[in-house]
Amino acid sequence: MSETCDHNCGSCGDGGCASREGGSLKAPANAKSDVKKVIAVLSGKGGVGKSTVTARLAAALRESGKSVGILDADITGPSIPRIYGIRENASGDEEAVYPVASGAGVKVMSVNLLLEDEEEPVLWRGPILSGTVKQFWTDVAWGALDVLLVDMPPGTGDIPLTVFQSLPIDGIVIVTSPQELVSMIVGKAVRMAQMMNIPVLGIVENLSYYVCPDCGKHHEIFGHSDLEEIAAAYQIPVTVRLPMDPKVAALCDEGKADTIDTEGLSGLLSAITE
Repeated sequence: MSETCDHNCGSCGDGGCASREGGSLKAPANAKSDVKKVIAVLSGKGGVGKSTVTARLAAALRESGKSVGILDADITGPSIPRIYGIRENASGDEEAVYPVASGAGVKVMSVNLLLEDEEEPVLWRGPILSGTVKQFWTDVAWGALDVLLVDMPPGTGDIPLTVFQSLPIDGIVIVTSPQELVSMIVGKAVRMAQMMNIPVLGIVENLSYYVCPDCGKHHEIFGHSDLEEIAAAYQIPVTVRLPMDPKVAALCDEGKADTIDTEGLSGLLSAITE
Protein backbone atom coordinates (compact mmCIF):
# COMPACT_ATOMS: atom_id res chain seq x y z
CA MET A 1 0.00 0.00 0.00
CA SER A 2 1.30 3.44 -0.82
CA GLU A 3 2.32 5.69 2.08
CA THR A 4 -0.03 8.29 0.63
CA CYS A 5 -3.02 5.93 0.62
CA ASP A 6 -6.21 7.70 1.68
CA HIS A 7 -8.07 4.36 2.13
CA ASN A 8 -10.34 5.25 -0.78
CA CYS A 9 -9.96 2.36 -3.21
CA GLY A 10 -11.63 4.35 -5.96
CA SER A 11 -8.72 6.79 -6.04
CA CYS A 12 -6.34 4.06 -7.25
CA GLY A 13 -8.01 3.87 -10.66
CA ASP A 14 -7.91 0.71 -12.73
CA GLY A 15 -4.35 -0.07 -11.73
CA GLY A 16 -5.42 -1.33 -8.36
CA CYS A 17 -3.29 -1.69 -5.26
CA ALA A 18 -1.05 -4.58 -4.29
CA SER A 19 -2.34 -4.43 -0.72
CA ARG A 20 -5.92 -5.32 -1.52
CA GLU A 21 -7.71 -8.22 -3.11
CA GLY A 22 -10.75 -7.52 -5.21
CA GLY A 23 -10.94 -3.93 -3.93
CA SER A 24 -11.28 -5.05 -0.30
CA LEU A 25 -9.26 -3.73 2.62
CA LYS A 26 -10.75 -6.26 5.05
CA ALA A 27 -8.25 -7.61 7.56
CA PRO A 28 -8.18 -11.35 8.25
CA ALA A 29 -9.55 -12.53 11.57
CA ASN A 30 -7.23 -14.30 13.96
CA ALA A 31 -6.96 -18.02 13.27
CA LYS A 32 -8.45 -18.72 16.70
CA SER A 33 -11.56 -16.63 16.04
CA ASP A 34 -14.90 -17.82 14.71
CA VAL A 35 -17.19 -14.78 14.81
CA LYS A 36 -20.56 -15.09 13.08
CA LYS A 37 -21.64 -11.43 13.18
CA VAL A 38 -19.89 -8.11 13.84
CA ILE A 39 -22.09 -5.17 14.88
CA ALA A 40 -20.78 -1.62 15.33
CA VAL A 41 -22.38 0.59 17.97
CA LEU A 42 -21.89 4.16 16.79
CA SER A 43 -22.73 7.63 18.05
CA GLY A 44 -22.35 10.86 16.15
CA LYS A 45 -21.29 12.67 19.34
CA GLY A 46 -20.01 11.86 22.80
CA GLY A 47 -21.93 11.81 26.05
CA VAL A 48 -24.95 9.80 24.90
CA GLY A 49 -24.20 6.61 26.84
CA LYS A 50 -22.99 4.52 23.91
CA SER A 51 -20.92 2.14 26.04
CA THR A 52 -23.86 1.59 28.38
CA VAL A 53 -26.09 0.77 25.41
CA THR A 54 -23.40 -1.62 24.15
CA ALA A 55 -23.41 -3.35 27.54
CA ARG A 56 -27.22 -3.56 27.46
CA LEU A 57 -27.12 -5.16 24.02
CA ALA A 58 -24.48 -7.61 25.22
CA ALA A 59 -26.63 -8.56 28.21
CA ALA A 60 -29.70 -9.00 26.00
CA LEU A 61 -27.76 -11.19 23.57
CA ARG A 62 -26.40 -13.29 26.41
CA GLU A 63 -29.87 -13.70 27.93
CA SER A 64 -31.12 -14.95 24.55
CA GLY A 65 -28.48 -17.68 24.57
CA LYS A 66 -25.92 -16.02 22.30
CA SER A 67 -22.18 -15.96 22.92
CA VAL A 68 -21.01 -12.35 22.76
CA GLY A 69 -17.87 -10.25 22.89
CA ILE A 70 -17.12 -6.54 22.98
CA LEU A 71 -14.25 -4.94 21.08
CA ASP A 72 -13.64 -1.58 22.76
CA ALA A 73 -12.60 0.62 19.83
CA ASP A 74 -12.70 3.82 21.89
CA ILE A 75 -8.95 3.72 22.43
CA THR A 76 -8.50 7.12 24.09
CA GLY A 77 -11.64 6.85 26.23
CA PRO A 78 -12.12 3.15 27.03
CA SER A 79 -14.82 2.41 29.59
CA ILE A 80 -15.93 -1.16 28.86
CA PRO A 81 -13.53 -2.93 31.28
CA ARG A 82 -14.50 -0.62 34.13
CA ILE A 83 -18.26 -1.08 33.75
CA TYR A 84 -17.73 -4.86 33.78
CA GLY A 85 -15.46 -4.70 36.82
CA ILE A 86 -12.56 -6.23 34.87
CA ARG A 87 -9.23 -5.38 36.50
CA GLU A 88 -6.94 -8.10 35.18
CA ASN A 89 -4.80 -7.68 32.10
CA ALA A 90 -5.26 -9.58 28.87
CA SER A 91 -2.85 -12.46 28.33
CA GLY A 92 -1.10 -13.53 25.18
CA ASP A 93 1.34 -15.91 23.55
CA GLU A 94 3.10 -16.22 20.20
CA GLU A 95 -0.17 -17.01 18.46
CA ALA A 96 -2.65 -14.49 19.85
CA VAL A 97 -3.84 -12.09 22.52
CA TYR A 98 -6.71 -13.45 24.62
CA PRO A 99 -9.68 -11.33 25.71
CA VAL A 100 -10.81 -11.21 29.33
CA ALA A 101 -14.26 -12.57 30.14
CA SER A 102 -16.71 -10.87 32.47
CA GLY A 103 -18.38 -12.82 35.26
CA ALA A 104 -21.22 -13.77 32.90
CA GLY A 105 -18.90 -14.74 30.06
CA VAL A 106 -18.89 -11.61 27.87
CA LYS A 107 -15.46 -11.51 26.22
CA VAL A 108 -13.83 -8.07 26.33
CA MET A 109 -10.81 -6.57 24.61
CA SER A 110 -9.76 -3.00 25.36
CA VAL A 111 -6.56 -1.00 25.43
CA ASN A 112 -7.00 -0.66 29.20
CA LEU A 113 -6.46 -4.41 29.46
CA LEU A 114 -2.95 -3.88 28.04
CA LEU A 115 -1.90 -1.01 30.33
CA GLU A 116 -0.28 -1.36 33.74
CA ASP A 117 -2.39 1.51 35.04
CA GLU A 118 -5.96 1.94 33.71
CA GLU A 119 -5.69 5.71 34.32
CA GLU A 120 -2.61 6.03 32.10
CA PRO A 121 -3.51 8.32 29.16
CA VAL A 122 -3.15 6.97 25.63
CA LEU A 123 -1.20 9.69 23.82
CA TRP A 124 -1.06 8.14 20.38
CA ARG A 125 -1.56 9.66 16.96
CA GLY A 126 -4.26 8.58 14.50
CA PRO A 127 -2.40 5.87 12.55
CA ILE A 128 -1.34 4.09 15.75
CA LEU A 129 -4.86 4.29 17.17
CA SER A 130 -6.32 2.85 13.99
CA GLY A 131 -3.68 0.14 13.82
CA THR A 132 -4.44 -0.92 17.39
CA VAL A 133 -8.13 -1.32 16.61
CA LYS A 134 -7.29 -3.45 13.59
CA GLN A 135 -5.03 -5.62 15.75
CA PHE A 136 -7.92 -6.20 18.14
CA TRP A 137 -9.44 -8.09 15.21
CA THR A 138 -6.38 -9.72 13.63
CA ASP A 139 -4.37 -10.56 16.77
CA VAL A 140 -7.07 -11.32 19.35
CA ALA A 141 -8.36 -14.89 19.67
CA TRP A 142 -12.07 -14.30 20.13
CA GLY A 143 -12.94 -17.99 19.90
CA ALA A 144 -16.49 -18.93 18.87
CA LEU A 145 -18.85 -15.94 19.11
CA ASP A 146 -22.35 -15.43 17.80
CA VAL A 147 -21.98 -11.65 17.93
CA LEU A 148 -19.03 -9.30 18.41
CA LEU A 149 -20.12 -5.78 19.38
CA VAL A 150 -17.70 -2.99 18.48
CA ASP A 151 -18.00 -0.06 20.88
CA MET A 152 -16.95 2.81 18.62
CA PRO A 153 -15.50 6.20 19.56
CA PRO A 154 -17.82 9.15 18.88
CA GLY A 155 -17.86 10.79 15.46
CA THR A 156 -16.85 9.67 11.99
CA GLY A 157 -13.07 10.01 12.09
CA ASP A 158 -10.05 7.75 11.57
CA ILE A 159 -11.02 4.90 13.88
CA PRO A 160 -14.60 4.46 12.63
CA LEU A 161 -13.27 4.54 9.07
CA THR A 162 -10.67 1.88 9.93
CA VAL A 163 -13.30 -0.31 11.59
CA PHE A 164 -15.70 -0.07 8.64
CA GLN A 165 -12.98 -0.76 6.09
CA SER A 166 -10.99 -3.41 7.97
CA LEU A 167 -13.60 -5.42 9.88
CA PRO A 168 -16.48 -7.38 8.30
CA ILE A 169 -19.20 -5.19 9.83
CA ASP A 170 -22.65 -6.72 9.31
CA GLY A 171 -24.67 -3.80 10.65
CA ILE A 172 -24.67 -0.59 12.63
CA VAL A 173 -26.64 0.51 15.67
CA ILE A 174 -26.76 4.29 16.13
CA VAL A 175 -27.01 5.70 19.65
CA THR A 176 -28.25 9.23 20.20
CA SER A 177 -30.13 11.42 22.70
CA PRO A 178 -33.22 13.67 22.39
CA GLN A 179 -31.72 17.03 21.41
CA GLU A 180 -32.24 19.43 18.53
CA LEU A 181 -28.92 18.53 16.88
CA VAL A 182 -29.87 14.85 16.69
CA SER A 183 -31.13 14.93 13.11
CA MET A 184 -27.87 16.34 11.78
CA ILE A 185 -25.74 13.97 13.88
CA VAL A 186 -27.74 10.91 12.87
CA GLY A 187 -27.58 12.05 9.26
CA LYS A 188 -23.77 12.05 9.35
CA ALA A 189 -23.69 8.54 10.81
CA VAL A 190 -26.24 7.22 8.30
CA ARG A 191 -24.41 8.71 5.34
CA MET A 192 -21.11 7.25 6.50
CA ALA A 193 -22.81 3.86 6.74
CA GLN A 194 -24.18 4.30 3.23
CA MET A 195 -20.73 5.21 1.90
CA MET A 196 -19.35 2.04 3.49
CA ASN A 197 -22.35 0.02 2.17
CA ILE A 198 -23.27 -1.17 5.68
CA PRO A 199 -26.93 -1.38 6.80
CA VAL A 200 -28.19 0.63 9.77
CA LEU A 201 -30.15 -1.88 11.86
CA GLY A 202 -31.68 0.53 14.33
CA ILE A 203 -31.39 3.69 16.37
CA VAL A 204 -31.39 3.89 20.15
CA GLU A 205 -32.43 7.12 21.81
CA ASN A 206 -30.74 6.91 25.19
CA LEU A 207 -31.70 9.16 28.14
CA SER A 208 -34.98 9.62 26.31
CA TYR A 209 -37.14 10.30 29.36
CA TYR A 210 -37.32 9.97 33.12
CA VAL A 211 -39.97 7.97 34.94
CA CYS A 212 -41.05 9.57 38.20
CA PRO A 213 -40.76 6.93 40.94
CA ASP A 214 -43.73 8.41 42.79
CA CYS A 215 -46.38 8.90 40.10
CA GLY A 216 -44.95 6.92 37.17
CA LYS A 217 -45.24 9.88 34.79
CA HIS A 218 -42.74 10.17 31.94
CA HIS A 219 -40.78 13.43 31.86
CA GLU A 220 -38.77 14.35 28.73
CA ILE A 221 -35.88 16.07 30.49
CA PHE A 222 -33.95 16.89 27.30
CA GLY A 223 -36.98 17.94 25.29
CA HIS A 224 -39.52 16.28 23.05
CA SER A 225 -38.34 13.23 21.15
CA ASP A 226 -38.37 13.31 17.34
CA LEU A 227 -37.04 9.77 17.11
CA GLU A 228 -39.80 8.32 14.94
CA GLU A 229 -39.64 11.19 12.46
CA ILE A 230 -35.85 10.97 12.22
CA ALA A 231 -35.96 7.19 11.76
CA ALA A 232 -38.58 7.54 9.04
CA ALA A 233 -36.56 10.22 7.25
CA TYR A 234 -33.49 7.97 7.10
CA GLN A 235 -35.44 4.71 6.68
CA ILE A 236 -34.08 3.18 9.87
CA PRO A 237 -36.21 0.08 10.58
CA VAL A 238 -35.99 -0.23 14.39
CA THR A 239 -36.28 2.46 17.05
CA VAL A 240 -35.70 2.11 20.80
CA ARG A 241 -36.24 4.70 23.53
CA LEU A 242 -34.36 4.02 26.75
CA PRO A 243 -35.13 6.01 29.92
CA MET A 244 -32.75 7.75 32.28
CA ASP A 245 -32.25 5.13 34.98
CA PRO A 246 -30.08 5.82 38.05
CA LYS A 247 -29.90 2.06 38.68
CA VAL A 248 -28.15 1.51 35.34
CA ALA A 249 -25.57 4.18 36.13
CA ALA A 250 -25.00 2.71 39.59
CA LEU A 251 -24.49 -0.81 38.22
CA CYS A 252 -21.93 0.46 35.69
CA ASP A 253 -20.09 2.43 38.39
CA GLU A 254 -19.97 -0.76 40.48
CA GLY A 255 -18.65 -2.84 37.56
CA LYS A 256 -21.84 -4.90 37.34
CA ALA A 257 -22.81 -4.36 33.70
CA ASP A 258 -23.58 -8.09 33.43
CA THR A 259 -26.74 -7.45 35.48
CA ILE A 260 -27.90 -4.38 33.57
CA ASP A 261 -31.55 -4.01 32.50
CA THR A 262 -32.36 -5.17 28.96
CA GLU A 263 -36.03 -4.19 28.75
CA GLY A 264 -37.14 -2.71 25.42
CA LEU A 265 -34.37 -4.20 23.28
CA SER A 266 -36.21 -7.20 21.81
CA GLY A 267 -36.87 -5.58 18.42
CA LEU A 268 -33.26 -4.49 18.01
CA LEU A 269 -32.07 -7.88 19.20
CA SER A 270 -34.07 -9.54 16.42
CA ALA A 271 -32.56 -7.18 13.83
CA ILE A 272 -29.06 -8.08 15.01
CA THR A 273 -29.50 -11.85 15.15
CA GLU A 274 -31.77 -12.55 12.16
